Amino acid sequence: MKDIFYYDITNNLTVTWADLIFDLKRVENYSNFCYQSDYYGVFKQIVLSVLLDKNITLLDPGFTQQEISRLTGNIIPDEIENISEEFELEDCKTKGDLLSLLKKNHQNWTITLFTSGTTGLPKSVGHSFSSITRFVKCSDKNKSDVWGFAYNPASMAGLQVFFQALLNGNTIIRLYGVSQNLLLKTVRESGITHISSTPSFYRLLLPNTEQFHEVRRITSGGEKFDTNTAEQLKAIFPNAKITNIYASTEAGTLLASEGNIFSIKPDLKGLIKIEDGELLVHKKLMGHTNINIDEWYHTGDIVEIISGDPLKFQFVSRRNDLINVGGYKVNPYEVEEIIREIEGVREVKVYGRKSSLLGNVVCCDIVRNNTILEEPDVRRYLNGKIQEYKIPRMITFVNEIITTRTGKIKRS
Repeated sequence: MKDIFYYDITNNLTVTWADLIFDLKRVENYSNFCYQSDYYGVFKQIVLSVLLDKNITLLDPGFTQQEISRLTGNIIPDEIENISEEFELEDCKTKGDLLSLLKKNHQNWTITLFTSGTTGLPKSVGHSFSSITRFVKCSDKNKSDVWGFAYNPASMAGLQVFFQALLNGNTIIRLYGVSQNLLLKTVRESGITHISSTPSFYRLLLPNTEQFHEVRRITSGGEKFDTNTAEQLKAIFPNAKITNIYASTEAGTLLASEGNIFSIKPDLKGLIKIEDGELLVHKKLMGHTNINIDEWYHTGDIVEIISGDPLKFQFVSRRNDLINVGGYKVNPYEVEEIIREIEGVREVKVYGRKSSLLGNVVCCDIVRNNTILEEPDVRRYLNGKIQEYKIPRMITFVNEIITTRTGKIKRS
């Protein structure tokens, strides 16, 4: 795998590092807007932007031209810059040559991407090379890593995985958007050692009695990492260290934990705090954004304090995801975690639906694991485990749970 830069089983595409260098040498024009669904095309344009030390804006391929106009103030320009005279790669012949150039050609480089927009219009966020690679680790022991790429490449998490793999000269194997039957085949046969994704993605691998011994690292982020999913992952990836990440598009990766409890390290003391149960991040940790911030950024994440010195906390819910049922607040993540304990449940989404009587009622959609599971079975399991007002009034069995462009459960 050491000669492979990118592999995509869905499109039957294999790109070597030599292919990447050859393709880069053929480029004559450059646009600072990247708007395409081809993963290799996105990766190549990001690499090109770093080599040129030119800014780049990543636009999700799901955006319409009208959305792009609202977000950027412009439709993607037809005219692009000719770089044939300023771009010279004749001396770049090997992967090592390319990596050397990438690690020094980024003094003025910035990359702009957009938040997921779950609470409104997506916001633009710009990051420098140093902030986007803040947690990248380059060493001899990382050179043999093979990354399962399980994110949208236009997302913050996807970018961080990409640069971790790129700067270590690793192979990237596409997993995001791969059909379920090909997903296990890819993990089984491609020699993947590292996977980073959301809990929603990992549940696509479950239930599973097969074990993948080559995988050494599993990283989860973007959603609450429930205990049931974590335990099942430990069983199918017995040799993997499993890490829970707290990150955002606005600030990048901030915290890591081997469980659900995050601890504020000394270098972040005074830059992260909790007020009224909400996690706040100081503007010093933020990328360049059009979000209006005074000094502290309100993340919208509701957390529970475990200890004060050092500050430790665990994630509870997104503020906007709480369901108000007759004045009682229902945490959908709590209800989902319990429902996932039921044999035969592959995935579940709990959400609120408007009610003239109670304001909202709790509803849930469930994906079954090819088993006989009916609504009374779910209600019997929940009875006595959670308070009655938290038990879904409406239970619907569905074929799939829709996720956002960043791989998280879509709740609105």
